[in-house]
Amino acid sequence: MLGFVPPLPQQPGRPPSAGHMIVCGDDALARRLAVELRYVYGERVTLLLPPGRDANSPETPLTQRGRAAALFGRMSAAMNRAGNGGGTTGGSGDTNAGVEAVRIMEAPEPSDDVLEEAGVDRAAALALVYDDDERNIRAALTARRLNPRLRLVIRLYNRKLGQHLEELLDQAAAVAMPGIDPALLDASTTVLSDADTAAPALAATALTGSSKIIQAEGLLLRAAERPPPRPGETADPGLCTLALLSSTTNDPAGAEGSDSSGDEAPQLLPDESAVAAATGRGTVVLEAVSRADPDRPATRMGGRGAPLAQVFSRRLRWSALGVAAAALALVIASLLTTEDTAIHSTYLTLLDLLGMNDPAEGAPAARQIIQLLSGIAGLLLLPLLLAAVLEAFGTLRTASSLRRPPRGLSGHVVLLGLGKIGTRVLVRLRELDIPVVVVEEDPDARGIPLARSMHVPTVIGDVTQEGVLEAAKIRRARALLALTSIDTTNLEAALYARSVKPELRVALRLYDDEFATAVYRTLRTAHPGALTRSRSVSHLAAPSFAVAMMGRQILGAVPVERKVMLFAALEVAGHPQLEGRTVEQAFRAGAWRVLAIDATPPADRTPDLAALPPYNPDGDAVPPPSGLVWDLHPGYVLRATDRVVIAATRRGLAELLRRQRSVVPRQ
Repeated sequence: MLGFVPPLPQQPGRPPSAGHMIVCGDDALARRLAVELRYVYGERVTLLLPPGRDANSPETPLTQRGRAAALFGRMSAAMNRAGNGGGTTGGSGDTNAGVEAVRIMEAPEPSDDVLEEAGVDRAAALALVYDDDERNIRAALTARRLNPRLRLVIRLYNRKLGQHLEELLDQAAAVAMPGIDPALLDASTTVLSDADTAAPALAATALTGSSKIIQAEGLLLRAAERPPPRPGETADPGLCTLALLSSTTNDPAGAEGSDSSGDEAPQLLPDESAVAAATGRGTVVLEAVSRADPDRPATRMGGRGAPLAQVFSRRLRWSALGVAAAALALVIASLLTTEDTAIHSTYLTLLDLLGMNDPAEGAPAARQIIQLLSGIAGLLLLPLLLAAVLEAFGTLRTASSLRRPPRGLSGHVVLLGLGKIGTRVLVRLRELDIPVVVVEEDPDARGIPLARSMHVPTVIGDVTQEGVLEAAKIRRARALLALTSIDTTNLEAALYARSVKPELRVALRLYDDEFATAVYRTLRTAHPGALTRSRSVSHLAAPSFAVAMMGRQILGAVPVERKVMLFAALEVAGHPQLEGRTVEQAFRAGAWRVLAIDATPPADRTPDLAALPPYNPDGDAVPPPSGLVWDLHPGYVLRATDRVVIAATRRGLAELLRRQRSVVPRQ
């Protein structure tokens, strides 16, 4: 039986014991992270929330404390049902038994006194996941001063600032703890962005095949959804089969499977017998794609600079072509009617066009007629030049304005919302060279300057108003990504888009799981032939933040319907489930699977396996080869010095990390 989570109010303000974890935040990510740490990893958690009502939903009667308690109650009931159904991993029983419920505190700011009351001086880790970067930075500096040994996980949208902050806090920890293990120092501060974590999965929903890209040491790996094989066909397992999709995938009334869906839910990391027995179910397979290139800026729609087609209108270009054709005809006529050379005839014709020649008195009649026609053609040059100047000035004036969707655009993705999440998804889509049209209500939104610099067509307007989606060419779009922060706006946009184009691929950003399930079923019933997905940013990002709280590295998170599969890098030493076992023996169905081994010598390994290997592109013809070996022999015995890449479920990875903590002797 899981620890009971009582309704409001929760735990009294007793001081926590040492080794607990503190989560500070003001939105859904903080609540989901506390749930992840408490119910998946079995940690003792103190959750610090701002007092009063939810700022994002002022009409909701529940306070932040109330919303957190309601979420904890639903999670406790779901995990109890899963435990009673024998769904625990590894058969080790309930790892949360005896663990006290989440302690909830309320404070407007994570000040010195508040952090001390939360027990930061005795805590093992602190997560700062406020929506405000400045508040997170201020609290991180305070926490590092109060407890130099504290593991910090900080949510920052600004990636460059995050890199500098991570170095600064690591230096502070190194000064306070001379001689600290470099591996421990590397894990002492982790800066993450929920937008960066969720953007690949959200962008993947707009792609045919629902591919998800994971980067590990310069390699790009794709987790691709594949439909059920037809009778007589054999499905290609790729490198391995990561998941079996739920049995209700092809049922219009079915819902995306989650942890509480029972036998109909998707099966993560199935064994060969389960894959062979799962007839009529789609799969998610892992396949190597290519080596990753160094970071490159997102491409711009329409090329670089200001091409001729964007400076001058089509009508003006045709007019200029007509004047040039008339001048050429006059040169040819002059050649045919006079005995001048081609160069001299061209010279005289240009002088006549510009009105710079003397009258052709006493000249042959043909020459006089050509001079008159040249003068008439020259009169056309003045309005043409004036129009060109005006259009050029107009183009320069509007170069800083947003580009409108071109008339012939089709096969694009309509992206609603350019906040933190929408901006990252826009960058991801343009990196994949997918045409995008953005719809944003606020002309001063965070991502508007980026859309302007990338020449992405943008429609400014309320998506719920008539004509806005039509301006975004929704009838010819391939997909709609509704990523605003308001669930009802996303739903209204999706419903209207489906009424215009019933087969449109739709992905919605929704927070509430029950609401998302109801929306999914309704849309699938009304439009069974179209793909519908609902995604929660906090649900996608919370596992990565939780694993960082445990001091480990996440390479990527892949959503499988409403479940999440994690890819992580682990040292084999200290994991009895891996050390001394073969690759085949180390595999545990439904929990974890070894995918690759880092063959690089321990002294030469990069701390961040997800980063590209450093090399000088000017001095080296090709990047250095990756040390990861993906084609593993099932009989290879894992050694303590090995570092492996694993695919794991949330509970499977939690079990690995719990087991490692239990075998580490106390100092």
